[in-house]
Amino acid sequence: MSDLPRRAVTRSAKLATLPLGFAGRAALGLGKRIGGKPAEIVAQEIQQRTAEQIFKVLGELKGGAMKVGQALSIFEAALPQEIVGPYRATLTKLQESAPPLPVATVHKVLTEQLGDGWRDYFESFDDRPTAAASIGQVHRAVWHDGRDVAVKIQYPGAGKALLGDFTQLARLGKLFGVMLPGLDIKAVLAELRERIAEELDYLREAEAQHGFALGFQDDPDFHVPDVVAANEMVLVTEWMDGTPLSRIIADGTKEQRDRAGLLFVRFLFCSPARVGMLHADPHPGNFRMLDNGKLGILDFGAVNRLPDGYPRSFGQLTRIFNQGDMDSVVAGLRAEGFIRPDIEVDGDALRSFLSPYVEPTAVEEFTFSREWFQAQAANVTDLRPTNVVRQLNLPVSYVLIHRVHAAGVGVLCQLGTTARFRDEAIRWVPGFADDPEDEAVPVS
Repeated sequence: MSDLPRRAVTRSAKLATLPLGFAGRAALGLGKRIGGKPAEIVAQEIQQRTAEQIFKVLGELKGGAMKVGQALSIFEAALPQEIVGPYRATLTKLQESAPPLPVATVHKVLTEQLGDGWRDYFESFDDRPTAAASIGQVHRAVWHDGRDVAVKIQYPGAGKALLGDFTQLARLGKLFGVMLPGLDIKAVLAELRERIAEELDYLREAEAQHGFALGFQDDPDFHVPDVVAANEMVLVTEWMDGTPLSRIIADGTKEQRDRAGLLFVRFLFCSPARVGMLHADPHPGNFRMLDNGKLGILDFGAVNRLPDGYPRSFGQLTRIFNQGDMDSVVAGLRAEGFIRPDIEVDGDALRSFLSPYVEPTAVEEFTFSREWFQAQAANVTDLRPTNVVRQLNLPVSYVLIHRVHAAGVGVLCQLGTTARFRDEAIRWVPGFADDPEDEAVPVS
């Protein structure tokens, strides 16, 4: 756990460098203005250095700080690749190199959580973890009834470290205000803190995973391993073999990548309608292609509970965007809280920003690619105050939906999937296929 600073004073000191660093850069900017340097250039330099400092500090920490950095993908989209690239690389390195717990610590946790006779639950237990992440690690075992199982064990102290970050991250409000004046960062942080608290509760995760397993039981397209046993810090589920989506991305045939991408989208679109929940951590490590052609899904710690399915306005605004009525789109986004009352946005700039999320549903068949995504991102990756990304707010109710869709587009571009995504939106997204004459977009 050497790369997870757990002492509160250490983590606080790292996060405290952000406001101090920002104050120094603001003073530097003032000096340049006095020296006659154009104000817009000075502002851009301050914003870029602020972003570099934010990403540097967030990248050094696991836990809540790293989660915030990942979740604010809207922030990343507004920044040049030279800033965001190293940050993403740091996060990837942290995720891939999480050191496993010593065997003695694993056994201690199991004894504390399952009792002195914890070995009686298993026919066998592999002390070597099969996966290690930011808050826990997974071991393969055989349950006492002969079933192969995955045993997920939470790191001791992970919860305290995660939640402690958010107390410190509240200090970043002014910094994010420099970068994104339209964003209500306090509300976003509060929502993320609540979601992180849920991820730490393995009983809640077990409830969500069991709900998905029941909802997709015997499904022709999807498989969710069911829960075998759980408490707050240990989660035992059925084992699932399969080819990781990351391997399909790297080595899969075009046919395999098309199939995987279509099922990936279908799962994300249909889940709210079928089980009232949205899987909120859709990175390739949580998905497997099974030998029978199904898509297997893992890790239900981050789940957005949507008992009524996707918000109807989400489908309505997507449809109206495709029809070209940007005035109604802007009005609808204001009503939903994406554009705050004191903020004005340019319709054409907004269209460029939203295109990556909407364009695939405007045509019968669409191909995602890295080149397409880079071209889309080029429309919004600048730090000028007029950049529309900086003017947008992320309503609390859409924090996880945005996180899922932003991450999903990235995964599909890695896969290079060609598929009929519009059909999935028509089938599963409320409001998308409605006759526009029958129903108006809610505006305030």
